[in-house]
Formats: sequence, structure tokens, C-alpha cells
Amino acid sequence: MPHTKESPTMKRIAITGVKQTTLLDVPIPHPIQDWVLVKVHAIPLCTEYKNWLNGSEYHGHEAAGEVVMVAQPGKVNVGDRVVVMAGAPCGKCALCISGEYIHCQHMHDPAEFTGVAYGGDTHVQYLLKQDWLLVPIPDGISYTRAALACCGLGPTFGALENMNVSATDTVLITGGGAVGLGGVINAKFRGARTILVEQVPYRQQKAHELGADLVLSPHDPDIRSKIMAYTDMRGVDACLETSGNVVAQRLCIDMVRRRGKVSLVGECGNDLAIQASNDFIRKGISLMGQWHYNLNGAHKLMQVIRDSPVAEQLITHVFPINEIQQAFATCASQECGKVMILPWEGVDQ
Repeated sequence: MPHTKESPTMKRIAITGVKQTTLLDVPIPHPIQDWVLVKVHAIPLCTEYKNWLNGSEYHGHEAAGEVVMVAQPGKVNVGDRVVVMAGAPCGKCALCISGEYIHCQHMHDPAEFTGVAYGGDTHVQYLLKQDWLLVPIPDGISYTRAALACCGLGPTFGALENMNVSATDTVLITGGGAVGLGGVINAKFRGARTILVEQVPYRQQKAHELGADLVLSPHDPDIRSKIMAYTDMRGVDACLETSGNVVAQRLCIDMVRRRGKVSLVGECGNDLAIQASNDFIRKGISLMGQWHYNLNGAHKLMQVIRDSPVAEQLITHVFPINEIQQAFATCASQECGKVMILPWEGVDQ
């Protein structure tokens, strides 16, 4: 449906330069086919602060809100409270059907499909999303807490599921940003012992508050011997690498026990030196990548969000949308957990 001068408008966050943002007034998009209109009530920030630091445009991939308009009958109804999953997969391939939609090889271009340049953005008051990519929010869970089902808790939940981590395991987590701290929450919910490696004091303290059993600095010269001593010289059962750092990746491979499992969650474009014989064949370890989680397990993640006594503590800062500058600066400071934006606060409604 074409937009006219009389079309109602909404606020959209725009990065306009290095450490510069503004709020734009843009037309509210219209639902089309199975793409429904969601009124956004919580916007978790992820790595967009890096775009803010260098002045490049990026408009988010996490949100929670309410379905307010549909173009046709489908999987959701007006009034449903939902968490918005990332991406715009085809919904038809084997990966999508199996729940592994994040790896779809036939992603839509939301702008081309919806006819709106910002149709798939989440740094907005209203967005469009395929109905099957909307996860129901159980009663009694707030929008901000439910939004942890995106990157706050999602990737490490998926990794622990794939590694079959249980209460008998010890998990090494490298990196104490929001994703790594989410890994502590997920691992402790399963009853596992957790070791977190992080250099920022704020994050170290936060990890303790969330229940990490042992917190170490990556600069500790005795880090390897301390990890081995903590595990009775066996090594850890599973590793979550969330920092995207080659040194941390190497630490995980070295510290995991024989027949253990390592999941790489943190994005990294640098080369990692590995030896097939010493690192894999002789130790028998499994190394896997984890981008998100299988959509069929979303209800299990919602159980973590609902029942974990510390899940909401991952959210350390909540800003109205007109304080987006301070929100990005807080993310860049590294002295935070998950930062949330409330798109209807701080502006005229």
C-alpha cells in the first residue's frame, strides 16, 4: 500500500554520523501477506553501538511488542504479545521448516518485499515481521524481560541445548558482555558449574551476581592451571566462546576435556590456528558454531526467562527512545549488561 502525506508516522532511530543519532518521523508501514505490523514496546540493543562509534547505519534486529494489524489470517492475531526473531528467512526451505531458520540460504530483502526501506528495522515504534517468526510471550512476563529471548539469552541457550549441557557439567564461558552473561544465566539454570573469563571489572562483578562459580581474568598468568585445578585436572565439559577473540577461542580448545564440546558464539573474522591431530582427533572434541537457537525450542527459553531468579538482572539499563545517544554510549562503555530502549517513552504519543 503506498504511503501518502496523510499517512500516520512513527519514530525511527537513525545513526547520522560518528557518535551521532537522531529520531526521524517516518510513515508507519502496512502489513502485507504474512508480514504483520507489530507495535514495539521494548528494543534490546546488541552490537549496534559499534555502528554508532564509526557512523555507519544499522537499525537493529531485536524487539518485543504487540501485533496490531494483519493483512490476512495467519499464525498470530491482533493483540498477541510477541518477541520478534531476527532475519527475514524464506520459511519454506528445510532449514526454516526444521526451526534452523537463522541459517536460511534464501533470505528476503525486507525493504524489497515490503516496499518500505525500514520495513525490517527494529529501532522503530512499529515494524513488519513474518508471523511465523513471532514467539508468543506468556502471561506475566514483561516486554523487556521477554525481549531477552533475542540475543540476550538466545545464542547461548541454543549452544547449551546443542551441547546437551546438564547439572553434571562444568562450563567455561569466555567473554562477559551481555551474551556471555546470558550464558551464565542459561548454564546456571541447568545446574551446571560455570567459569567466566572476562577482563572488565564491572562485568566480572556482574557475573558473580548472576551466579558464576569462578571468575578469572584473561590476563591471569595462571589461568590455565586454575581452570584445570577447578576441574580436578580433567578440563571443562563444555565451552561457550562469546568474545569473538582468537586467544579466547584457543583457550576453549585447550581447556575442554577429552570428548568435550566447544561452541563458538562470538563473531570473529580473524584466523585461528588449529591442529587436526592434537586439537581434535587425539582429544576427540566437537567444535561447533552457534548463531541463534532452534525456533522449536523457544518455549524452553521462555521457561528460563520466566523461572530463572536472575534472568531480569541481565537488564542493567533502560532508556527512553529520546536518550538513544546515552544508551549507545552506555553500551560502548562496557559497563552494562543488556541495554533496553522503550520506544514510547520520551516522545509525544
